Parts: sequence; structure tokens; C-alpha cells
Amino acid sequence: MQNVTTCPSCGGSGKVVKDKCPTCHGTGYNTKKVRKTVEIPAGIDNGQCVRIREYGEPGINGGPRGDLLVEVIVSGSRDFERQDVNIFSKASISYAIAALGGDIRIKTVDGDIIYTVAPGTQTGTRIRLKGKGVPSTRNKAIRGDHYVTLVVNTPTGLSKDAKEALKKFDELSGGSLTKEGGASTDSKKKKGFMDKLKESLDDL
Repeated sequence: MQNVTTCPSCGGSGKVVKDKCPTCHGTGYNTKKVRKTVEIPAGIDNGQCVRIREYGEPGINGGPRGDLLVEVIVSGSRDFERQDVNIFSKASISYAIAALGGDIRIKTVDGDIIYTVAPGTQTGTRIRLKGKGVPSTRNKAIRGDHYVTLVVNTPTGLSKDAKEALKKFDELSGGSLTKEGGASTDSKKKKGFMDKLKESLDDL
């Protein structure tokens, strides 16, 4: 029976260093800290790694160095929320722009853009900015979209003139301020007529 094992003295290299270097202690390499600039590719997500060639541990018996894997931690944003390659955000619009339409400035990862809001836009409306999302790390030609939820700001601290103008607007648009209990004046008139008709039938 014959057993074959690696020599504990030379580690399989075939030679033994008698006078070891006081710096490397016979390992053949020295350990030191270096500062390396890492290029982060567009579209990288939290937890993904960037590979740096030949910055890992030295190989055995003079073999090539391994690679260094740098894990990327993406910090959060107050303006944007990411889901895969798509970006989500909110944008505030005034009551006047929501009703009449107009241009607003929307913040994107590429910078601010001008978007034209359609008249009669309701709060919670979601618009799509095609191609303004996150680039794909697998295919540079593919990029996600940016979805923006529009939020209508309710005016506060109105002046006397502004309140009168708003009341006038309400009268011209249906008079919601004059409605009581969810029934309009027309509904009350209709109800009164039906009551009178019922009373006439009862008399017959």
C-alpha cells in the first residue's frame, strides 16, 4: 500500500527556502493596501458585483492572481423609486394646470424635461416617459421607462378675490357648493313634482 501526500515543507513546489525573506516570510508576495478606481456600469442594481481582474489572491506556486469582486450598494433616493429597469416618481401640478392644461417641469435621471399636461387631468393620473428609465446591464440598447404620477395640489390660503373667482367657477361648472345632501336643485324640483303627482292620484 502506498500513500501520496503533498510535502509539508515545500508545499509541492519541489524546493525549500532556508533563509526566508523577513518581509514575505517565504510566501513570495507582500500584502499591501492599494486604492483602485472602479468603473460602475450604467444600470447596475443593489447587490450586484463589479469584477476587477487580477486583484485577488495570488495563485499557488506562482500561479496567476485571482479577481476581486466588489459588491455595489445603491443608496436610496427621495425623488425616484426603482423597480427592475423602470423608475417611478411623483410630480405636483396646480389646480389651474390640471383643469386647463399646460407645461410642467418633471425631474428625471437625465435631467429636467418639459411635459404638457392635458386639460382635465385628475389627481393620480400616471404618465409614461418612454426610454427614461434604467439601462439594462445585459443589453445597452434596452432601457426602461419612467412612470410619473401626477398629484393635483389643492389651493390653500386663498385671498378674498381668489375665493370669489373660485365660487364663480363652481357656479359655471355645475354649482357643487349649492348642493345639499348630494341632491341638486333640479333633483329637488323633480322630487317635488313627483310628490304632487302622487297626491293628485291619491285624490282620484
